[in-house]
Amino acid sequence: MKRRPLVANRFYPEDPFFLLNAVKELVPQAGHKEKVIAAVSPHAGYVYSGATAGETLGSIIIPEDVIILGPNHHGRGAPIALMAEGIWEMPMGDVPINSKLGKLVLAASPLITDDEIAHRFEHSLEVQVPFLQYLQKNLAITPIVISRISFAECQEVGQALAEAIKQYAKPVLILASSDMTHYESRESAGRKDRLAIERIIDLDPRGLYDTVLGRGITMCGVIPTTIALIAAQILGATKAKLVRYTDSGEAVGTTDKVVGYAGITIS
Repeated sequence: MKRRPLVANRFYPEDPFFLLNAVKELVPQAGHKEKVIAAVSPHAGYVYSGATAGETLGSIIIPEDVIILGPNHHGRGAPIALMAEGIWEMPMGDVPINSKLGKLVLAASPLITDDEIAHRFEHSLEVQVPFLQYLQKNLAITPIVISRISFAECQEVGQALAEAIKQYAKPVLILASSDMTHYESRESAGRKDRLAIERIIDLDPRGLYDTVLGRGITMCGVIPTTIALIAAQILGATKAKLVRYTDSGEAVGTTDKVVGYAGITIS
């Protein structure tokens, strides 16, 4: 099964040459790369959030295998939808799905469904892939799209990911795709996003879940990030670091209605 790009030429360049040059400009070309268990990266158009994504992913060692968790923006497909087999056709080349790791994830929890429908219409995972391709030439992905679920379900999925990674016994990065507050003033977005980021930095998945839902923070990837935190802690994570925070106002020049973007590493 092949998945074709959904947002090429909208969120990022469709032409391979221009896309490669865009990613090169967004990823720092020097500096120490850190080995991490998980990361959080934004998924807006590259003109808005690409610098944050590039700096975040460019600061870490990208292994050959990456589990990408993203929110379901459109509501189609299973609540926790894993695409277990196939190829993602991307402008910079095809990316295979890691079917071995996918099957381990499916076997670890009945909550997770093999369902490609959710992936056809979802952009939040796709925009991460060109950065990952650029940084890891032998990339294989395990893509999972997630709707709003309970914290108990987040715990089960996080435990399932950790168990599958342990059984897989090779380096795996867990990448949560998320933007932060949507369409509020820079002052309001920054204040709310700090509350969420503090919970991530403190490795507090329950606190993140409750803060975002309880305070009405429009962080679209709170569920993927919560799950990534749970899995990372089981796998031994002891710290998290904010790489960069910005908002769309830096690109458009107005700050009355912005979207916030955060890049975070967890190790």
